Amino acid sequence: MAPVLEVSGLNTVFHTRRGLVRAVQDVSFSVEAGETLAIVGESGCGKTITALSLMRLIPQPPGEIVSGSVKVDGTDLLRLDDRTMRQMRGGKIAMIFQEPMTALNPLMTVGKQIAEMVMLHDGLPKAAAKNRAVEMLQMVRIPEPARRAKEYPHQMSGGMRQRAMIAMALACKPKVLVADEPTTALDVTIQAQILDLIGDLQREFGTAVLLITHDLGVVAETAQRVVVMYAGRKVEEGSVSDLFARPLHPYLRGLLGSIPRLGSARGLALSPDERLREIPGMVPALSDLPPGCAFAPRCAQADAKCHAQIPPFEAKQANHFAACWQA
Repeated sequence: MAPVLEVSGLNTVFHTRRGLVRAVQDVSFSVEAGETLAIVGESGCGKTITALSLMRLIPQPPGEIVSGSVKVDGTDLLRLDDRTMRQMRGGKIAMIFQEPMTALNPLMTVGKQIAEMVMLHDGLPKAAAKNRAVEMLQMVRIPEPARRAKEYPHQMSGGMRQRAMIAMALACKPKVLVADEPTTALDVTIQAQILDLIGDLQREFGTAVLLITHDLGVVAETAQRVVVMYAGRKVEEGSVSDLFARPLHPYLRGLLGSIPRLGSARGLALSPDERLREIPGMVPALSDLPPGCAFAPRCAQADAKCHAQIPPFEAKQANHFAACWQA
């Protein structure tokens, strides 16, 4: 099946007083219709900047997408003029933002915001667009959707605001949905409901989902393939089953080793020899990356070659890729 989303050689930088910040370096991936690809990593690894680059929402200046391509159904979004890109954004590719309270307009009712999206992209008249907004709120399981459509974002709970964001993102049935940490600010019960909802709507519309998250538990439950990023670069990519069963990069092994697990005699309590492992050190500043592999200063397996040369991103096993000299 041909990919719906193809990202190739994406490079995004920021011009700052401290120098050039290379936020995304040579990132490539693809997502097929109905598939969920997760991008994972620590804060500051470039996940959200990658998502904003796909939507062409990088503030310019100081940001700049310097090279690469982002193709949705064969159309390169980075080559479009601003007017055409606005038509694509929300129509062909949509995004669920991390914090719905700042993404939704506080001066407009939720129903009006969804209706405006439908009027812009699908050309529906005002009355039909209002009906579509109520239908979308009902589809995302908001109770009393006709009444809620007349409410402002501050009148809704966090979970309802996130559902409203999903309704707005899917109102025009986009080919690609970018979900940036869609459950971060929600309690675990609402998290599960939101993830189930995205999965149900994905199966109904055949949408390709790009899930940005730091939660490996969410990845295991929802994604088919995973891209692991560190310091703006891809360091590993493969299927969920391969990456969880046979992680190749020391960074991913460190992330998996830091997750608490059930299994001790006292449930979640850890015995003295079951201490959680941690990755020593800090993520390097993107304006001052070390030579060689960016993870080398934190890696117990690093040798002189790791500190001197950037490892190529290549296949280590069938459909399992990594950028590591020691993999």
